[in-house]
Amino acid sequence: MENINFFKQEDAKRLIGRRFSDSKVQDDIKLWPFRVIQGPADTPKIVVSYKGHEKEFLAEEISSMILGKMKETAEAYLGKPVKDAVITVPAYFNDSQRQATKDAGAIAGLNVMRIINEPTGAAIAYGLDNKSDITSKINVLVFDLGGGTFDVSLLTMEEGGGTLQVKAVAGDTHLGGEDFDSRMVDHCAHEFKRRWNKDLTGNKRALGRLKCACEKAKRILSCDILTSIEIDGLHEGIDFSMKLSRAKFEELNMGFFVKCIETLEACLTDAKMDKSRVNEVILVGGSTRIPKVQSMLQEFFNGKQLCKRVNPDEAVAYGAAVMAEKLTGNGDDCFQDLLLLDVTPLSLGVELKEEVFDVLIPRNTPIPTKKSKFHTTCYDNQSEVCIEVYQGERARSVDNHLLGMFTPFGIPLAPRKVPQINNCLSQRLVKQQT
Repeated sequence: MENINFFKQEDAKRLIGRRFSDSKVQDDIKLWPFRVIQGPADTPKIVVSYKGHEKEFLAEEISSMILGKMKETAEAYLGKPVKDAVITVPAYFNDSQRQATKDAGAIAGLNVMRIINEPTGAAIAYGLDNKSDITSKINVLVFDLGGGTFDVSLLTMEEGGGTLQVKAVAGDTHLGGEDFDSRMVDHCAHEFKRRWNKDLTGNKRALGRLKCACEKAKRILSCDILTSIEIDGLHEGIDFSMKLSRAKFEELNMGFFVKCIETLEACLTDAKMDKSRVNEVILVGGSTRIPKVQSMLQEFFNGKQLCKRVNPDEAVAYGAAVMAEKLTGNGDDCFQDLLLLDVTPLSLGVELKEEVFDVLIPRNTPIPTKKSKFHTTCYDNQSEVCIEVYQGERARSVDNHLLGMFTPFGIPLAPRKVPQINNCLSQRLVKQQT
């Protein structure tokens, strides 16, 4: 079986920087029409069958192929080598996912100057395109719902759109068009079993074909209220055909749509901003074309018109290109005036006794930043401690992402809780430093 056609960039995005044992990865494996196996150091590896041979790839390698192709395309158009790049990632990516993305760029032969958040890239594009219209400070909310991830960013733009200050971000690295497709696949598989009493969920090729058909139907339902899903010889030679309405699609995915609004509310809460103060709501990502997403957003903002002046498919890349122009010192003067003030998307902290996560740098803290906190020993005459640094929002440290650890030596011998150990964490623009 050749399964290379069933693997998409969104799938690599959900694997990159993650461990094979990650519960999210294990959930996805059950739905994907291709095999994922455990590689060295618990890395997930994609198994691709092509021309009778099986090959294994890391998610970084898949991403590097895509970046390499983009590099070739740019060089062919410009007629000269392209070396430097700015790469965008979901705002809610952790340090490991960001570093893995940077590694993919290096594999592709690129010098990754900076990693920026996708909603921020879209905001840069909006600010540049509407430079003359931004005559005073405005609050802009970027609603970025793509194929595999979902982000919300709230930014303040100064007059002229040249200064962008991120107030808060929120998101879900496992919420997007892929999830809508999977819900449709489950519905169709259930209908197939009801009609013929046959379970196709163990047939990877059938699932792949069904997912492609469901994705096509989803796109049609953004324009029409009714469509058909028709596949010849889907499973054991049985043809499959069924009608699907927009109303049914919305019913199947209502839980996801509600989650989008809840995430939006969390972003506004973190920014301490009432929704009435939001001047523009920018739609980014192909999944924002879904009518129900737009209607729920408009209802949430009390009938406010949504901004559709930026291309939802191209805005993020446009913003990244502008940032690259600024960092290389080339291009128009307006690019050089661009100032981006970002925040940390996830909290940083250390592990205390009984796996308690103690936050030093809360999420949505402006960066660069540096915070310190005093901790103490757990035992009498303890001369050293192991400090484990985590990133995330869970109360238990082990439920968050381990960034690394260090061991301070030479602690004066004393009864427990007497020594004072000053732990200091800092975060920079490109990656976290501890």
